[in-house]
Amino acid sequence: MKKNWQTTAADELAMLECGTQLAKVLKQGSVLYLTGDLGAGKTTFTRGFLRGLGHIGNVKSPTYTLVEPYEFAHSVVYHFDLYRLQDPEELELLGIRDYFHDKSLVLVEWPSRGEPVLPEPDLTLDISVLGEGRALQFTAFTAKGYDALQQLSS
Repeated sequence: MKKNWQTTAADELAMLECGTQLAKVLKQGSVLYLTGDLGAGKTTFTRGFLRGLGHIGNVKSPTYTLVEPYEFAHSVVYHFDLYRLQDPEELELLGIRDYFHDKSLVLVEWPSRGEPVLPEPDLTLDISVLGEGRALQFTAFTAKGYDALQQLSS
C-alpha cells in the first residue's frame, strides 16, 4: 500500500501548522522519516508536530545527541537526527530497537544514514525549498501512514 499527497507551506508558520495537523492524526507506534536538504525545515516541522501534542518548551535538533525524547501522558516522541551518524551500527549501540514500540512516535531526520538498521517507515515527508516556502511530499507505506494521510488531506 502506497499513497502520496503533496501540499505547500508558504512560510515557517505554515510548516508549524502542517506538523501540528499531522500530530493530530498519526497513531502511536508510527515511524515518520523526514528528508530534505539542510535548512529545508525538518526540525521546524517537528516543532509543529510536538506542539500539536501539547509540548510548549524548546525543540532543538538532536544533531549531536542523535535523539531527543519528549514525553506525553500517553506516548513518547523520539526525534532522531542522523546527519552526523558515521556508521549505522552506532544505532545498535544506542539501543535503537528500544525506541520503536506501540506507545512511541518516532521522527527520523536523515534516515538514509541509518539504513539498514532502521525499521521501514509508516510515512515519509520529503521537504523541498520553494522560494520562501516549502513543497511537502508525503508518502504512506503502511495502513497507519495511509490513514494519517487520508485524514490530513481531507
